[in-house]
Amino acid sequence: MDIFNKCFDYSTVKEAKASGVYPYFIPLDENEGTEVIFNGRHIIMCGSNNYLGLTTHPKVRQAAVDAIARYGTSCTGSRFLNGNLTLHETLEEEIADWVGKEASLVFSTGMQVNLGTISALVGRGDIIILDKDDHASIVDGAFLSGGKIERYRHNDMDHLERVLESLPQDKGKLLVVDGLFSMEGDIAPLPELVPLCKAYGVRLMVDDAHAMGVLGGGRGTAFHFGMTEDVDLIMSTFSKSFASLGGFIAGDKDVIEYVQHHARSLIFSASIPPSNAAAALAALEVMREEPERVERVNQIAEMMRREYQNLGFNTGTSVTPVIPIIIGDDELTFLTWRMLFENGVFVNPVISPAVSPGRQLLRTSYMATHTDEQLNKVLSIFEKVGKQLGLI
Repeated sequence: MDIFNKCFDYSTVKEAKASGVYPYFIPLDENEGTEVIFNGRHIIMCGSNNYLGLTTHPKVRQAAVDAIARYGTSCTGSRFLNGNLTLHETLEEEIADWVGKEASLVFSTGMQVNLGTISALVGRGDIIILDKDDHASIVDGAFLSGGKIERYRHNDMDHLERVLESLPQDKGKLLVVDGLFSMEGDIAPLPELVPLCKAYGVRLMVDDAHAMGVLGGGRGTAFHFGMTEDVDLIMSTFSKSFASLGGFIAGDKDVIEYVQHHARSLIFSASIPPSNAAAALAALEVMREEPERVERVNQIAEMMRREYQNLGFNTGTSVTPVIPIIIGDDELTFLTWRMLFENGVFVNPVISPAVSPGRQLLRTSYMATHTDEQLNKVLSIFEKVGKQLGLI
C-alpha cells in the first residue's frame, strides 16, 4: 500500500480546474487594499480581512521599511533563545494596554497562538468546551492538548448549560469561543456566556481574530460588551485589522508567563520578524489616532447588509463587516463565485465542512477604505449575477 495513493487518486481539484470553477490559491499580481489585479484586470476586493484598510496606510508601510533597515529581515531564532527583541516586548506592552489586560504574549501566527495557548493550559484530565462553529485553529489546539473535548450548538446557551451541568466539578475546564465568527459574521453572546462560565467554574478564552479592530471601538468583543474583566484570556491576530502577520494572547501576568514557558508553538518557532512587529505597532497607533476607521467599517457593514437584503439575498445572522450570502448548494456557490469574479468582484466561496451542509455561502467582508462608488458597483454586480442565476 503506497501512502501516496490518496494523492494520485485526488481528482477533485483537477475536475474543478477543468470546469473553470476552482476558486482557491488565486495568484494576484497586486493587492492594493480595496482592489486587486489579476491578469491585468482590476477587481474590487470583498474577501479580505483587512477591515481597517491599514495595509496601505503610509505610517504602517514606513514602519515596516524602517524596521528592516534597522534590524534586518529576520531574527533567525525562537524568542525563547536568541530571537527576542525589545521591539517584541514593546508591542506586547501596547497590546496589553489596548485590550485591558495585565500582559500579552506575541506569537509568529494566529494559528500558533491557539495551538500553543490551548495545549499549554489544557492537559489530559482537563476539559475544553467549544462552540461547534469555533475556528479550526481552536479545534486543532483542543485536539493537541489531549484534554476531553465537549461541544455545544452554535451560540445556544441552553445547550451550553446542559453541557456544563454534565461535567465533573473536580476537573479543570476552559471554554474557548470566537468573539466574531468568521463565516457567519455573528457575535458570541458574552453577557449570557460569562455567567454560565462563572457558575460552573470554567475559565473563558475569547478568540478575537476578526473582532479586534471591528468591535468595541477596535478593542474587541469583551470591550464591546463591557466585560473585559470577566474574560480570562483574549486572543487575536495581526493578519487582519493590524495589517501584519502574527498574533497574541493577553490575560493575567502569571497565566501569560506560564504560557510563555510551555507553548511549544512559541518555543520552537522563529519569532515574528521585526518588520511585522513594527507594522503591528504602527497599526495600533493608527487605531488610537483614527477611531473613525472603526466607525466607517461598521457603517459600511450596516449599509451592505441592508442593501443585500433589499435585493433578496440571505445574509444570515451577521451583525458585523463579515456578511455571508447564503447559497445552500456547492455547485451553485462555486458558479456564483465565478460569475462575480468575472464581473469584477472578489469574494470567498465556503462549503462544508467549513460551514454546515445547507449553509454553503459566499463570504463577503469590507474595509473602512472601500469607497461608496466601489460599494455601489459591488451591489450592482451582485444584483446582475443574482438575477442571472435565479438567486433573487
